[in-house]
Amino acid sequence: MYVIELALRMSPFPVSVQRKEHNDAEALYQQIRQTLESGQPRLLELTCEKVEGKKVTLMTSEILAVQLYEKASATGGSKRPGFSLEG
Repeated sequence: MYVIELALRMSPFPVSVQRKEHNDAEALYQQIRQTLESGQPRLLELTCEKVEGKKVTLMTSEILAVQLYEKASATGGSKRPGFSLEG
């Protein structure tokens, strides 16, 4: 399982969505990144793979950062998000 996490302006909590396949997660990460690079504010709709019909729409001008990381499925935890020397 892969997590795409978005840090939002004026929000202490990130918004995250999960993708089962690395290619799907990478494609969504790149889509969000390209949207941010364009500099044009627009709406971005994210959907949930697990719960059909569950979705959220964000204003791209409110996204400060996006990260992609793998969630460890065996322990139910996740690898430490961000960058760390400890892995």
